[in-house]
Amino acid sequence: MTRSGQEYLASLRDGREVWLDGERVQDVTRHAAFRNTAASIARLYDLAHDSEYTQRLTVGGVHRAFAVPRSYEDLLARRTAYKVWAESSFGFLGRTPDCMAGGAAGFAAVPNLFTTDTFDGADNVLAWHRRLAEGDLYPTLTLTNPQTDRTRAACEQEEDDLVVRVVAEKDGGVVVRGAKMIGTAGVFGNEVIVGTIEPLAPQDVEQALCFSLPVGTPGLKFVSRTSYEGRARSVFDNPLSSRFDENDALLVCEDVFVPWERVLTYRNVDTTFRMWWQTPAYVNFVHQSATRFWTKLEFLTGIAILLTKANNTYQLPQVTQVIGGLMGKVAQAKAFVLAAEASYEEVDGGRGGVMPGREISLAQRIMAGELYPQAVQDIKLLAGGGIIQLPASAEDLLHPELGPLVRKYIRSPGHGAEDRIKLLKLAWDALGSEFAGRHEQYERFYHGAPHIYLMQQVWEGNTDSCESLARACLDGYSLGEETADR
Repeated sequence: MTRSGQEYLASLRDGREVWLDGERVQDVTRHAAFRNTAASIARLYDLAHDSEYTQRLTVGGVHRAFAVPRSYEDLLARRTAYKVWAESSFGFLGRTPDCMAGGAAGFAAVPNLFTTDTFDGADNVLAWHRRLAEGDLYPTLTLTNPQTDRTRAACEQEEDDLVVRVVAEKDGGVVVRGAKMIGTAGVFGNEVIVGTIEPLAPQDVEQALCFSLPVGTPGLKFVSRTSYEGRARSVFDNPLSSRFDENDALLVCEDVFVPWERVLTYRNVDTTFRMWWQTPAYVNFVHQSATRFWTKLEFLTGIAILLTKANNTYQLPQVTQVIGGLMGKVAQAKAFVLAAEASYEEVDGGRGGVMPGREISLAQRIMAGELYPQAVQDIKLLAGGGIIQLPASAEDLLHPELGPLVRKYIRSPGHGAEDRIKLLKLAWDALGSEFAGRHEQYERFYHGAPHIYLMQQVWEGNTDSCESLARACLDGYSLGEETADR
């Protein structure tokens, strides 16, 4: 049975070690930097637990993201669930519980991959997936090594604990030390999976492991970036950042004990990398993120339409053209999701169900990283200076002396000052605030650096068919051949 929002919030009061601005946060559900976002995530759980969307979000008593899809219809049902949650945050919560839930289902679809000559993690993977699904837990992930010296292997850095590695082996498990970066939403999760999605060098045996632990495990330390929620003046002034700041944190492991049953891969460079790419896990990530991205572009395009209507420019041909371009971007984002589903592939000969088509899924990363900055730029141009010249806060509207002045000068025909300011503050939070800047950078690098995913597209794509088609044309004529009926 899925959890209620209150049950989710209660699960976060587990003594987890979260640091912000040099102070330890005692309770993320009550702290001003985290409480509203925690409440927004709790609302997702309520939607699944008991609402008009429950049947769309769950199957067999668990969230659909945890279920291994067995057919094309299952993929469509899972995407419908993704869409409901994405719309709840207008696409601004990226690593919601359904993200890594889909990854866990991807591992469970091919458990034999985790059986190696160094460690057999197959049973652990299945037990982990079952524990997450049946407990309706929020799994988060930290997979990126700190940006230290990228010219050296993980084991060859200046200090031997810069990257998470095993420092001791015991009868009941291993002790790990080191760090991982960009733990998005880690402070809001129940479990954190620590692994490496980037390739390791053959000598990185001590760094070649993947494990999952409760976020409150002793020795796990989350060092939070600036909280945009904490800096928000009010929901009226900062409608997005005050409620949907999923946060990013540096994860530091200080001699953390990991029981063997929590280990998924161990001392195997190849499997620690392949678990993301040769199971449906990563493609499942893309299915969730592509659905969210499509939703986010719909929302931004909606802001553009509202802005131009408020400015009485919506009917101008040059403005209509820009809106048309934005609608085209929304259609592209949608098309990638539908095409990936339609080109679905069997997993492990059908024994592991099905997954969205790999080639289209990986290509979505290229489209999204390029499209998002373009869309933001287009809407900024439509917005003009209105999103800059805004009252500092809602208090100006309520002030007996300033209120009448603001209401007189910041309005447009058919749009009173309060409604106009409300819209412009929403637009600024989405397009120009520090929160918005984080999202633009986030979407650019959501799936990694371009120099990596562009090369991978060549490896994964069907370059032979492209080459063959061009070769067929070349082979269809020769030197000296005359055209018919010159």
